[in-house]
Amino acid sequence: MIQFDSDPGPDCTGRWIHIRQLPPQFNLDLLSNCSEYQVSGDFCPFVGNQGLGQKTHNSSRSWYRTDPLMLELIFHRRMLEYPCLTPDPSLASAVYLPYYAGLDALRYLYGPDQNSSFLHGLDLFRFLTRTHRPEIWNRRQGHDHFLVMARPAWDFSQPLSNDPPIFGTSFLESPEFFNVTALTLESRAYPWQEQAIPYPTSFHPQNLGFLQSWIQRVRRTRRSALMLFAGGGGISANPNIRRSIRLECDNVTSLSAEGSGFEKFCDFVDCSSGICEHDPIRFMRPMLRASFCLQPPGDTPTRRSTFDAMVAGCIPVFFEEQSAKKQYTWHMAEEEYGEWSVFIAKEEVVGKGVRIMDVLMGIPRAEVRRMRERVVGLIERVVYRKHGSSLGLRSKKDAFDIAVDGALQRISSRVHQILAHSLLSHV
Repeated sequence: MIQFDSDPGPDCTGRWIHIRQLPPQFNLDLLSNCSEYQVSGDFCPFVGNQGLGQKTHNSSRSWYRTDPLMLELIFHRRMLEYPCLTPDPSLASAVYLPYYAGLDALRYLYGPDQNSSFLHGLDLFRFLTRTHRPEIWNRRQGHDHFLVMARPAWDFSQPLSNDPPIFGTSFLESPEFFNVTALTLESRAYPWQEQAIPYPTSFHPQNLGFLQSWIQRVRRTRRSALMLFAGGGGISANPNIRRSIRLECDNVTSLSAEGSGFEKFCDFVDCSSGICEHDPIRFMRPMLRASFCLQPPGDTPTRRSTFDAMVAGCIPVFFEEQSAKKQYTWHMAEEEYGEWSVFIAKEEVVGKGVRIMDVLMGIPRAEVRRMRERVVGLIERVVYRKHGSSLGLRSKKDAFDIAVDGALQRISSRVHQILAHSLLSHV
């Protein structure tokens, strides 16, 4: 049941949001199909706790086995707590669509509708523009609407002209949705509709004490390994960045780290076949002990591991600018990446033989300490706190809060541009 605040105060100026009422076929009913697409995996265990998944252990109060695909459910639950909701769409600065686009996409990606992927979202469009209060959409032609799509934007970017269809749906290529702001886990290199927001990690504190306690642990943990790679791949004979990382890690393991300040130069956590995906204990402890965490691209440029590493206070090392710098600009300013991360072009490593260890060992220790403190300062901005969290924790903006602020700002900018253009056209 949505609760509307009768006296939200002046802070809601320009921040009112209307949640569009959708039939359950567009959200909650999709959760009942959690075991239907075995190729993509059974996500039934991760629906619990409003999308946070099962606790990592019974006594846990902050750690869950969270699946990134559940971000749509997590976001929806948090939107119900948003303090500036209005039942009147004419008063709203933005309209939130609680449509679980990533879950609905499964039937096109892995199910019986693979050859009809161009239809993804069209039933929603008909509902918005014909069936239920079309005036809400028509007021701004969808420019004031936003939604969350818990997959990389590429999964929704199949050209309508593809025949036969390839992997992906055409949601973001459909003219019907060109005006909608989509919050995705990864944006394309030329985003118009979408903006990337952080992958959900397994850490969802419910009060300020739990957050501060974790940050204290991150600060005091001794970093015994220079660098860590937690992931799979790299076993192909073809040159690629993951293969180069695996080879370097194997080679430096035999080197003595005496006098370096580390017990070992490289640590490797094998996450092949997705074994780490829902088991944060497997990789978080090694990340806590590492100074730098390597974030090579995989099937797509971004990785959830980037945010896992940041939560552990492990300085990310990127090999493509599209892995983060060009993605999460609302949450981490693009011009500040050099203050808390390291960039080594993958071509330098794969093609020219640059050793990652040499680059990292060349960074002065005082600079490393400063970088780690900047990473620690970003933790609260990249985690999604638990729904129903304490007032103290709500005073700090988390990944959800920043995403909503960004959506409001983008929508406001677009609406003002449209109004200005309309006024000029009538002069």
